[in-house]
Amino acid sequence: MAIERTYVMLKPGVMQRRIAGEILSRIEAKGLKIVAAKLMNIGRALAETHYAEHRERPFFGELTSYITSGPVFAMVIEGDDAIATVRRLCGATKVQDALPGTIRGDFAMHTGMNIIHASDAAASAEREIALYFKPEDIISWKDGNDGWI
Repeated sequence: MAIERTYVMLKPGVMQRRIAGEILSRIEAKGLKIVAAKLMNIGRALAETHYAEHRERPFFGELTSYITSGPVFAMVIEGDDAIATVRRLCGATKVQDALPGTIRGDFAMHTGMNIIHASDAAASAEREIALYFKPEDIISWKDGNDGWI
């Protein structure tokens, strides 16, 4: 497996419900590392840039309105096969398809407010990380568990 970085965003519903710690615990318990993080409000322009590939879809307005409605917790996660691993932890995008035990399966009620975003591929991870973080914001670190978890 290769060490990868991926972008993860806990959406406003997570902050409103005060469940960020539970979600972060799942990411860390899996053996992934948080190498950058910040609480922030996303402006309309950044939201539209982030979700540009969905611009022509009927849910684009609802999606950008939701992530600009309150603070989000933006993160860069690092670890073995991090992109696919985080996506598995999140569960299916459509909430009705998200299995119990996944973040969406356990915490999300509506697909339009599915509480978490995670990059779906290496190219999108790179693009999304660059939208939210400068290279100097990312702190890669090692501990005694690297490679053993």
